Amino acid sequence: MAYHAVSMALLGAVLLTGCTGGDSLDRIRARGELVVVSRNSPTTYYLDKSGPTGFEYALAGLLAQDLGVQLKMQTAFSLTGVFRQLQRSEADVAAAGLAMSSARAAVYPHSIPYATLTPQVVYVAGSYRPRSVEDMAGMSISVLEGSSHVKLLRELREGGSAQLQWREIAGADSMALLERVRSGESQLAVVNSNEFAVQQSLYPRLKVAFDLGAERGMVWYLAPGIDNARLRTRIDAFIRRLRDSGTLARLRERHFGHTDGVSRIDSHTFTLNMHNTLPAYRDLIQQVAAEYQLDWRLLAAIAYQESHWDPRATSRTGVRGMMMLTLPTAREMGVKNRLQADQSLRGGARYLKNIKRRLPEDIREPDRTWLALAAYNIGMGHLEDARVLTDRQSGNPGSWRDVMARLPLLQQSKHYRSVKYGYARGFEAVTYVQNIRHYYSILQWQDIPDSKPRPPLRIDDYVPAAIRGSALRAL
Repeated sequence: MAYHAVSMALLGAVLLTGCTGGDSLDRIRARGELVVVSRNSPTTYYLDKSGPTGFEYALAGLLAQDLGVQLKMQTAFSLTGVFRQLQRSEADVAAAGLAMSSARAAVYPHSIPYATLTPQVVYVAGSYRPRSVEDMAGMSISVLEGSSHVKLLRELREGGSAQLQWREIAGADSMALLERVRSGESQLAVVNSNEFAVQQSLYPRLKVAFDLGAERGMVWYLAPGIDNARLRTRIDAFIRRLRDSGTLARLRERHFGHTDGVSRIDSHTFTLNMHNTLPAYRDLIQQVAAEYQLDWRLLAAIAYQESHWDPRATSRTGVRGMMMLTLPTAREMGVKNRLQADQSLRGGARYLKNIKRRLPEDIREPDRTWLALAAYNIGMGHLEDARVLTDRQSGNPGSWRDVMARLPLLQQSKHYRSVKYGYARGFEAVTYVQNIRHYYSILQWQDIPDSKPRPPLRIDDYVPAAIRGSALRAL
């Protein structure tokens, strides 16, 4: 039986590589497929309503396209499982938000860093807050099994810093750790800064106590025991190109930009309303969204930002209803009674669609939606002014990330005097859009994904035209 198991493992490795000789890059090209293992988590790889998505999935897809092969994603449900697949040559690359560590590097070849992260200690706001390693002595601590945090805690304990005790949780997602702290099963958890930033919206009562260690590089690991020299060189050059072109920054903005600027109190209030208020209007929001070919969760996020899902909301400036329409806008959109939830939702959905149609055709999603939302809040004229300022400052007027940085300039006289429509509360428009993105992200994670396939990944969704083609071909 033992011999049979070893034989099957070897057979699996041969099937993966497609041949028994040559280096890993040749093997990938020979079988026409890049096999990548990742964790199932909101910061790496997961399924949404349209299929596979996530930061690591997007990066891996671009690499596969660069290599001229298909991408095959494999999921591991623990960190140990990620490295087990590499060890068995069941995957070429592990792209799973993994920190660089000397122990891992001694076994697995790795890429240059493509991002950074910091290990952080998380606790419940209002409870005892440790401010140092010594303060953690005697407290219950949770960490992911097989994570670099386990090694870090061992080093701290062996160094005599404190009498630390912790529990290692089998899993691939730090959400399990945050849930333990939220429920009181653990007093503390050690998680990476990037993962906590994304998931804190689901756990608004949790806060960072302190950084447990120095900032670390995030790297891809490769299968050991085979010739990875050319593949590693190719991946490093690929990462440098994406970094130097700004594509990495755009990817981070696309997947994680919604985490900026929303307070814990706002997140907590939204979570309460999501459970207590939204159920009464969910069916109606879904119906209206389907009529206007919008994601219902986006429409719900807009309605929450506008009125906290209150169909009778009224502001002192005269905007009213669930979508807080002005009287002129309501009339233009055919809304007779702004306090009727269905009419307000249809008016707001129609207005947003109209704005999106008026934007230049070369603006791609999701920037098209974020820019349309800014115009929904601040007006099309002021958005165009911000895009003009963006272009003047050598930014991309079709990028929400670039325009977002210039909208607050509309509050400075030296800038708003130089554009057509003058002063505007640009910072409020930024907050408006970022809040909606944040609420939309929470609603996405509260929904069960379906099995519809996602359209093929297009490199020009992420990479500017200036560096397409020869710049992303073989070195």
